[in-house]
Amino acid sequence: MRIELVRRPQHSALFSALSPFIALALTLIAGVIMFSLLGKNPLEALYYYFIDPLREMWSLHELAIKAAPLILIAVGLSVCYLSNNWNIGAEGQFIIGAVVGSILPVLFPQFQSWIVLPLMLLMGMAGGAAYAAIPAFLKVRFNTNEILTSLMLVYVAQLFNDWLVRGIWRNPQGMSFPGTAPFHEYAILPEIWPAAGRANWGFVFALVAAVVVWFMLSKTLKGFEVKVLGQSPRAGRFSGFSSSRMVFFAFLVSGALAGLAGISEVSGAVGALNEKLSVGYGFTAIIVAFLGRLNPLGIVAAGLVLALTYLGGEAASISVGLSDKVVRAFQGMLLFFVLGCDTLIHYKIRLVRTAAARTAEA
Repeated sequence: MRIELVRRPQHSALFSALSPFIALALTLIAGVIMFSLLGKNPLEALYYYFIDPLREMWSLHELAIKAAPLILIAVGLSVCYLSNNWNIGAEGQFIIGAVVGSILPVLFPQFQSWIVLPLMLLMGMAGGAAYAAIPAFLKVRFNTNEILTSLMLVYVAQLFNDWLVRGIWRNPQGMSFPGTAPFHEYAILPEIWPAAGRANWGFVFALVAAVVVWFMLSKTLKGFEVKVLGQSPRAGRFSGFSSSRMVFFAFLVSGALAGLAGISEVSGAVGALNEKLSVGYGFTAIIVAFLGRLNPLGIVAAGLVLALTYLGGEAASISVGLSDKVVRAFQGMLLFFVLGCDTLIHYKIRLVRTAAARTAEA
């Protein structure tokens, strides 16, 4: 006896639309079970996870800070995944974008002008795009698996950043702690509403990027090319579209947005480059992309939901005594249920009796 997945002749449009909500509901049910097994009050834990962070204005600003890199990275990943290019290395592109964008305030601190910040943002995007071009080139030239190459480059980026902030870029006045000197005022991303909280223009960048990419995917020939090559490369080639150029296009867009997220995080929320640059934004953004149905506008809502799990996890760890690992468990369950729902919507499970089983019964 074996299990096979058989594609449905026609999948339900209703369940496709409801899939993210079903996945969220199943995650909440699984969360209740998990909290009960941990000996915690599940209702109290869920309150601190999803309600408490929304009660104060300053916490809404913190929500925007957490959501901005998730949305930026996930919007870029949606282009990759819709074109059937599986970029798993956005975390590395996020880090390299932050490193390259930090060159001006770290190596040339005397250069203080209004043009510094725009240059940092452009350099961060260029750094992320260049780093994403490596797995794209390897896939086009040598037919390597982009999942493995992009993922391995994440660890290269993490170690490179760690070497910089512990070595040649370390702040001499930093009491031997790893990290660069704080950026000067011209290298800091402005806050949107300083009187109310810390949310900066990185969140605005995320919203603009989501709208621009949505317009590109839904209203332009390039968006049509992305979808055609993603669904049927053979049909795309007959239409005159180039698979190789699409690989580079998707990775460059994804890398540039991840790099923008990296430099926005460094110049905004952090204000310096350090060894704990990312809390896994590049990997969490994969969940955001699929929860948002690979639609840039849906990704905005999904990014806010996943950002809420970060803030809620911190609140629950303080108030209820939960481990910070519970946040990862929550995000993992959410990805599992999202992919599980999508699989069951497009495929049905069939039990097939093997020849050995039929012989044994005979």
